[in-house]
Amino acid sequence: MWSADLFARALDFAAKAHGEQKVPGSGFPYVTHVTKVALEALRACVEEPSLDANLALACAVLHDSLEDAGVTRAQVELEFGAAVAAGVQALTKDATLPKDKQLADSLARIRREPREVWLVKLADRITNLEAPPHYWSLEKRRKYRAEALEIHAALGAAHAALAARLEARAEAYLAYCREPGDG
Repeated sequence: MWSADLFARALDFAAKAHGEQKVPGSGFPYVTHVTKVALEALRACVEEPSLDANLALACAVLHDSLEDAGVTRAQVELEFGAAVAAGVQALTKDATLPKDKQLADSLARIRREPREVWLVKLADRITNLEAPPHYWSLEKRRKYRAEALEIHAALGAAHAALAARLEARAEAYLAYCREPGDG
């Protein structure tokens, strides 16, 4: 059973950390994104009760706090423990690496974590494969979809249903990856 208190505490923490940030291209408060990721993770945990739903939910809600909100790993560890801090760190791109190496590095680090962290990355990309911001170039949209397939290949074994959802979302996202006028 998962803890509603822990989820609420993590959501409050994320809301404060992300402050006035918005989901790119939507205008929604950023906490909307992390909540959607948490819902995907919760769905996976309900389907597979042996998963540690508290770890999955906390990592889902906090997954962008280091990368996008200036929170430190030490702050996450103090508030939520070492396992959550390690999961959030693994889900965070290493900005010291060249951009073209960041995803592979993050996926390698995620694979060293419990399956609950893997499914957060799957859930994150499922959520991110909604309509892209209108200002993204065709090349960026295609690259983003290719990354989704890379995530699927690396982490899909974590949870069959989430992997299937990611695959379906990537397929639907093809509509955003065509030249105008292509069928």
